Amino acid sequence: MTTLKILEIPIKGMDCAECTQHVRKAIEQLPGVASVQVMLSSEKAVLRIDPDRVDISSIRKAVEGAGYSVGESEHSPAVNQSLNRVNQRAGFLFGLVFGIVIAITVGGELSGLFSVLKRIVPLPVGIMIVLLGGLTVFRPVIQAAFRGQITSHSLMTTGVIAALVVGEWVTAAIVVLFMHVGRRVEGFTAEKARHAVKELASLAPQTARVERPEGEQEVPIDEVKAGEVVVVRPGEMIPIDGEVISGHATVNQATITGEPMPVEVAPGSTVYAATFATLGSLRVKTVRVGQDTAIGRIIKLVEEAETHRAEVQRFADAFSTYYLPVVLGIAGLSYLFTRNPLAATSVLVVACSCSIALATPIAMLASVGAGAKQGILIKGGKYLEALAKADVVLVDKTGTLTLGKPRITRVINLSSLSDSEILSLAASAERYSEHSLAEAVRAAARERNLPLVEPEDFEAIPGRGVRATVQGYRVEVGNRTLLSPLVSLPPGVQVPDETDILPDFTEKRIQERGSTLLFVLVDGKLMGALEASDTLRPEVPEAIQHLRALGLSHIELLTGDNQGSAALLSQRIGIPYQAQLLPEDKIRIVRDLQAQGHVVVMVGDGVNDAPALAQADVGIAMGVGGTDIALEAAHVALMKEDWTRVPDLFRIARRTMKVVKMNLVFTSLYNLIGLALAAFGVLPPVIAAAAQSLPDVGILLNSARLLRVQDFRHPPSSI
Repeated sequence: MTTLKILEIPIKGMDCAECTQHVRKAIEQLPGVASVQVMLSSEKAVLRIDPDRVDISSIRKAVEGAGYSVGESEHSPAVNQSLNRVNQRAGFLFGLVFGIVIAITVGGELSGLFSVLKRIVPLPVGIMIVLLGGLTVFRPVIQAAFRGQITSHSLMTTGVIAALVVGEWVTAAIVVLFMHVGRRVEGFTAEKARHAVKELASLAPQTARVERPEGEQEVPIDEVKAGEVVVVRPGEMIPIDGEVISGHATVNQATITGEPMPVEVAPGSTVYAATFATLGSLRVKTVRVGQDTAIGRIIKLVEEAETHRAEVQRFADAFSTYYLPVVLGIAGLSYLFTRNPLAATSVLVVACSCSIALATPIAMLASVGAGAKQGILIKGGKYLEALAKADVVLVDKTGTLTLGKPRITRVINLSSLSDSEILSLAASAERYSEHSLAEAVRAAARERNLPLVEPEDFEAIPGRGVRATVQGYRVEVGNRTLLSPLVSLPPGVQVPDETDILPDFTEKRIQERGSTLLFVLVDGKLMGALEASDTLRPEVPEAIQHLRALGLSHIELLTGDNQGSAALLSQRIGIPYQAQLLPEDKIRIVRDLQAQGHVVVMVGDGVNDAPALAQADVGIAMGVGGTDIALEAAHVALMKEDWTRVPDLFRIARRTMKVVKMNLVFTSLYNLIGLALAAFGVLPPVIAAAAQSLPDVGILLNSARLLRVQDFRHPPSSI
């Protein structure tokens, strides 16, 4: 059995969504090509191929046959930044020249200058000028026609031919001029959409300082291997994903989490590529490199997002397919009723469908790119559209509404020792335990700045707890199996069961809250207990209120925890719940709601909730910086564990769809008015050629609003 190979090739010459479809169809017809994804935003195609049946030369030939070309490898980040600056200046100059050209064209038409040109220049010479000037535009149209495909310039090429047939070579030449101008507008528009992806790609580190037997060496990032130790100095970018093995530093993780506040890292902390050590130095053991890092996967997800197209985008694609026959029909009717060949020519010229094709993907790409900068990874336009329509939000408990890790919430004291002494003894005994509850005990001691003593004779007791000698005392910490009949209890205290340890606290009631008791014994005597529980994320109640303010009234908690724990949390945040659910139960609930016509969003931690996340119309994974399962299962990934970003996501989706609808309405009305004016002879062909490029500019400016990062903590009155 042949193993399929993943191949990425840069594609040059694409300037609209229609172009990606032409490239895809050309490549997928080759034998040995299993699948093709063509991305306008990153100007490349990702192929799954059988290397024994197809090679790069045949792929290159197919791409060139479609009117495009296979480019060279991407520029370095420094070169990309220079190109971005050049593009910004070129964009300004282009806008200036574009305005001048339109002014000259309109002025030339109204002043009669073009009529003079027609008398002076013989028609054969004029035809030659048109053919030579439009060769680069006509060639891909003709090639597409032989393949039975229609491009956005097919209409205008037809208009040029019609103008030449009736002897209007000046009109044909002006149309060719604006075909070139239109291509520049489309390319500039697509470049603006690509900018967010290129900006992300420029963040990827290129080199790393690695400890080798011969000393520290700075090597290209693709030469770093898993397990190698990378040295990061103050002010430097961390080049890999890994675990800190020594050193302390303040790290700015905004590129991954979108959170501007830096975090403190120490031995045992996880750090990510493309983040910065602003203070302190680190030695980091490499875990992931290059495309496998969190930033690498973010870039890949953003690049691939446009392949998951929204239904509204499919409508635009279908519209473009049927547009040419309709326009040809309108042009025919115009000539039939007016007997004016120039009116029919104007209809063909003004009716460029490229603005319809651009209306959706440009807006979607802008939102996906802007979201990625905030640590919100959206896998495609179809999920933005679903989020905008959603009316049900289902949420998991552990790791989603709660922090997902135990925390000591109470010290229950049954002795003459102070709470701090009990906690310090317990934390010292747990110093070398790997259990999650042991880490909770140590964290509680650190929060109170309590000293941890080096334990002696440390022993982990499976299923019970730990035992160690701390400052000469025999300390045991663990569950109630430690409490044997031989345990000596303080006078008047019984083994906790249904009896009160403290007023209003019994072991059973503590368990109903979802908490766990860790008993602390010193020299065989019960000195107290530590209550450990998962805690609600502090921002959740406010975020739930924001969701309700957005009209999402059906918000429900789905959890595998017991009834008591679920009821307590449900009451605190004010949403209904279903408890003691298995993963298959959550899938059933999602399917039942979908069968009732609801658009369902599931928010989970991306691991045990993966099936429900995949089943939902939109699955949102919380806090998944580096989690493979979450990135694969969910449709949206929040790189920072921050619930305020959930309502932000809904606002982004609604705002995006509003812009998309505005784009579609604007370009539809514009084309409709243009067709009407052209059909009745009001719009001359030259003015029609100038007018057809303007909708692209309008769509660019309207969609560019989505690139701006908005503060949704205090949202405006309307979305």
